[in-house]
Amino acid sequence: MRKWFRRKRFYMLVSVLLVVMAVIAYNSYKPLPKGISYEGKIHHVEDIDFIYDLSYHDETGNVQHEQRIFQTIYQAIEEADSFIVIDMFLFNSFYDEKVKFPQLSKTLTDKLIAQKEKKPELQVMFITDEVNTSYNAYQLGELEKLKESGIEVIVTNLDRLRDPNPLYSGVYRTFFQWFGESGKGWIVNPMAKSAPKVTARSYLRLMNIKANHRKVVATEKTAIISSANPHDASGFHSNIAFQMDGNIIRDFVRAEEAASKFSGGPKTFPEGTESNEEEGPISVQLLTEGKINKHVLKSIRETKKGDRIQLAMFYIADRHVVEALTEAAKRDVQIQMILDPNQNAFGSEKIGLPNLPVAAEFEKLDEGNINIRWYKTDKEQFHTKLMTIQKEDKTIVIGGSANYTARNLDDYNLEANIEIHAPNETEIAQEVDEYFQRLWNNEEGTYTTDYSEYQDKLPAFKYATYRLQKLFRFTTY
Repeated sequence: MRKWFRRKRFYMLVSVLLVVMAVIAYNSYKPLPKGISYEGKIHHVEDIDFIYDLSYHDETGNVQHEQRIFQTIYQAIEEADSFIVIDMFLFNSFYDEKVKFPQLSKTLTDKLIAQKEKKPELQVMFITDEVNTSYNAYQLGELEKLKESGIEVIVTNLDRLRDPNPLYSGVYRTFFQWFGESGKGWIVNPMAKSAPKVTARSYLRLMNIKANHRKVVATEKTAIISSANPHDASGFHSNIAFQMDGNIIRDFVRAEEAASKFSGGPKTFPEGTESNEEEGPISVQLLTEGKINKHVLKSIRETKKGDRIQLAMFYIADRHVVEALTEAAKRDVQIQMILDPNQNAFGSEKIGLPNLPVAAEFEKLDEGNINIRWYKTDKEQFHTKLMTIQKEDKTIVIGGSANYTARNLDDYNLEANIEIHAPNETEIAQEVDEYFQRLWNNEEGTYTTDYSEYQDKLPAFKYATYRLQKLFRFTTY
């Protein structure tokens, strides 16, 4: 009998392991929802507006905040007549610091409600991520106000996305997802101590570490794509955005319609009118999820001697991107990087992952073609996600929400970027270059600092942590 019970326990254990492995395999490679990993049409326009926020020290040492992105978004909302489609990742007012941050979440809420009241026939769709309710642990006041005003609120169904942390997510999906997340919270909220307490089950869902990370606004008149969140504690981050009009608006709406469909929201979004004429020297294309990866790698791999790559990035860790940049440097392509040192996250100290170890890898190349500067952050982040490639006759610009990590580029998160091809003499090409040069050369302020300033903060255990995280794919970046 003992032998039979031992054998039975063994078979049960093997059966459970097989189930978990099957769950891991399926959710790592399952088909994406229709319309995800989207590659829009190439459109031709006369101009694209480049907008950015910056936090820095001026020449007298005082902290300055230049904030333009959300002013542009508010204006777009106030001018909308037919529809507004918004997709924003972080959208809440929670923070513990004593700093007075801009009230981004409240202001955006008020602007949307005011415009809906002014134009009752206006269709407003607001898409966001589960993180703002700590994964369904409670109701968020801002979202409830939007619903009460007749605005359609869609919280992205993250279960439909692939799992970037397969070892953890396989166990979570098999054993814990069935119990839900709502209930009386008793654990400190990961967003802030002042936020509503959460359940242990919401923490378990949080540890799947995936998101709808897009930052997009579209109306019948304009489209804006950004790296900025309407999140109060992110209010002083440095970010970039692009604004454009024309037929590309329809691509923005289609991409958001796809996210709504698999999340239980409306199946059809308004798209506005489409013009048959598209003229202009600048081409622009909307890219989401894995299509961003495809275009980033293609653009880097096609560089040759005489080209210059400028990279301004919050996170860089994707091995394919790192290898492509390495090979470009070996072809004598000049590469300049401005990176966030990954030291701060909403008042908490971080340990410099992943940028410090990745930057160290580039420095060891000793090719002389890669130069790195760190953005000199205080308690804010250099949250920009931007790459430009300057060629003899044109500039390629790729920017938006996506960091250069596997989570952002390999069809795990929802992301949105645009790719621009512009003659070097156009305003957009010159403005993006002037932005980069301003930061690189510390023009009329202190923005960046030498590579050596942060790199001495990379002890062996941090590098080992980075390698282990990459090996087991258990990361927060």
